[in-house]
Amino acid sequence: MKIIEIGTLFLCFSVFFSSSFTISYAKLFTPRFPSSIIKAEQLSVSAKSNNGNKLYRAKYFTQILDHFNFNPASYQTFQHRYLINDTYWGGPEKNSPIFVYTGNEGDIEWFAQNTGFMFDIAPSFKALLVFIEHRFYGKSIPFGGNKDIAYSNATTLGYLTSTQALADYATLILDLKKNLTAVDSPVVVFGGSYGGMLAAWFRLKYPHVAIGALASSAPILNFENITSPYSFNNIITRDFRSESENCYKVIKGSWEQIDDTASQPGGLDLLRKSFKICKNYIDADALEGWLRTAFVYTAMTDYPIPTNFLNPLPAYPVKQMCKAIDDPATGNDTFAKLYGAANIYYNYTGSATCNDLADDSPDPHGLDMWVWQACTEMIMPTSGNNKESIFPESQWSYARRAEWCNDSYGIDPRPIWITTVFGGHDIYRALKRYGSNIIFFNGLRDPWSGGGVLKNISESIVAIVAEKGAHHVDLRYATSEDPKWLQDVREREVNIISNWISQYYHDLAQDNL
Repeated sequence: MKIIEIGTLFLCFSVFFSSSFTISYAKLFTPRFPSSIIKAEQLSVSAKSNNGNKLYRAKYFTQILDHFNFNPASYQTFQHRYLINDTYWGGPEKNSPIFVYTGNEGDIEWFAQNTGFMFDIAPSFKALLVFIEHRFYGKSIPFGGNKDIAYSNATTLGYLTSTQALADYATLILDLKKNLTAVDSPVVVFGGSYGGMLAAWFRLKYPHVAIGALASSAPILNFENITSPYSFNNIITRDFRSESENCYKVIKGSWEQIDDTASQPGGLDLLRKSFKICKNYIDADALEGWLRTAFVYTAMTDYPIPTNFLNPLPAYPVKQMCKAIDDPATGNDTFAKLYGAANIYYNYTGSATCNDLADDSPDPHGLDMWVWQACTEMIMPTSGNNKESIFPESQWSYARRAEWCNDSYGIDPRPIWITTVFGGHDIYRALKRYGSNIIFFNGLRDPWSGGGVLKNISESIVAIVAEKGAHHVDLRYATSEDPKWLQDVREREVNIISNWISQYYHDLAQDNL
């Protein structure tokens, strides 16, 4: 199986080629989770602002293109989209808090709709909710909103960086607070996956703007010479192997069988029929990439409840995949077993009549330009496979990534830039000396957890680790089906955030004496 790893999208997430006060407030503010839960199924009715609008309103801010230079091009602007919900806000008079989601690599509406935790807790905190879109994604496209121009070459795409995005967020938040006459309202930032990385980095770089950050499933350590390139696939392997040794062995042995079958006369037709592939182009690499994507994303989103995040999935989808593989009705037919497993990810609703491996329709979540970020600064090794891996044995190759990026964009990646700007090496020693008020959540079922912060760094930089947790599961809407461990995670997060805000109001009161 040939895999050229250009980057794995987080939410995200495509694998290429292969979200004490002053005395008068102290008694009023006692948020406890989950006292004011908005159920997901009630959202269309319950989550309306006072003027009748639904979940959020879209607004635009005139954003500067380049925050770090003063040449003529730097003064260009673009329309930067953000979503806002003031249903629960206590208002500027009470200095009520503002909760901000630091947008990921895609359409901000998708992230807002999948970050129910913020809506669930907003009533208790009387918080204003703001979701800010990442530049070059969704509708926040520079160069007049024209993607053809914005995405055309390295000259225009050069403005797509994490540091520019963080500066966008800081500029927008400060302007919004000023316009709302809410300069003393505390801001807490939230983010999941890449958005979680941005949330953590925002707190470190702009501590005067945000008093704290919840960074969920944020692999800030998944960079050069920090996290093993085998970690990502080792965790996927562990997920499936923990459900069934037979499940693990069937998947592990399937790649050679697919290659052998494809090389035989009539083999591709047999594969097409076995996997119900639509009548379009198919080869072994395409089929293996299709299967690999299903296993990777199912491991990432191995949630304890049914979801419709990437695709409609049942609760504990890894377990369901392995049940399909272990089904006695399939006998020794490896392809029937794999087809049943892939159907869990690709066709759980049963609505598809065939599987289209050549589907080139536009990505509905607008993740297009992550490939640029994965070619510039987001060099996150994840493709290594050892002998025990569920995937064929392979090594991570920076040279292969660099070659592809140079051919595609005429650029060379900068693999040490992220750790130069934000740190990463010796983080447990360094961060406790200059950082504070960050929650790092990681679920150990999530392959990205290998690059996450898994132990406390200081009293206020806290790691919450859930053995059965998946990719930013804590940020999803609360439901009656949530296991107790997940309820406990969210309650702990709420209590920590409450303490941050309480301390902020205490300090504000002291300053005003």
